[in-house]
Amino acid sequence: MSILDSLPDEPEKDPSPKSPTPHNHWLDKEQQLMPPQVKADAPLRMVETAFLASTASLIWFINFYFPLGPVLRIFFPVPIALVYLRWGKRAAWMAALTCGLLLMVLMGPSRSLLFVMPYGFMGVLLGAAWYRRVPWIVSITLGTLLGTLGVFFQLWLLSVLSGQDLWIYAITQATEILKWVFFNLSLLASPSVFLIQVAAIALILLNNFIYLFVVHLAAWFLFDRLGNPIPRPPRWVQVLMDYEG
Repeated sequence: MSILDSLPDEPEKDPSPKSPTPHNHWLDKEQQLMPPQVKADAPLRMVETAFLASTASLIWFINFYFPLGPVLRIFFPVPIALVYLRWGKRAAWMAALTCGLLLMVLMGPSRSLLFVMPYGFMGVLLGAAWYRRVPWIVSITLGTLLGTLGVFFQLWLLSVLSGQDLWIYAITQATEILKWVFFNLSLLASPSVFLIQVAAIALILLNNFIYLFVVHLAAWFLFDRLGNPIPRPPRWVQVLMDYEG
């Protein structure tokens, strides 16, 4: 017996190995050389969010130092709401945060807080309401409640910073209005403290309700032209706008 006969048998190789075809070989090379896919809308989202956040900050900045009446005030929450409609909730919160940080650098933390509460939060709230296509009465009511809380927050913050109770000014205005009403109604009684407090809160609610209604009208006309329409207004508003137009 020879040495070759005593060696163990080697496993037989597959006579038909699967060799890569030229087509598959080039596909593998292309996949290796191909760069990772990046979503094309990511840079656009970042740029638009930063641009609209800076726009909202600039509107607040100009209105603070060069007030033009209620014209610019209408557009305080509009850019952030547009961010929500175009890019969603996360981008809207980032826009509100960016506004706060930018105004903190330009005007200080106290004036930055005066914008963020309520207008920064209001922009996110209105964007969420318009994105979900809720009726105007619902979004206006929610915005009115948030705006009223914002007024109380602003009065508290300014009272702390100035060392004076600024709520007295609201009470004084409500008292004058009630005295005028009582005088025209020929009522000899004087308004009570409780009635004056209720009247002051009612005036703040009414002011915010009218403000939110005007904001909705401005967004209705503006966003339709930008390709991001909001829910349609009530029928009487549409008839009135058509009649006025």
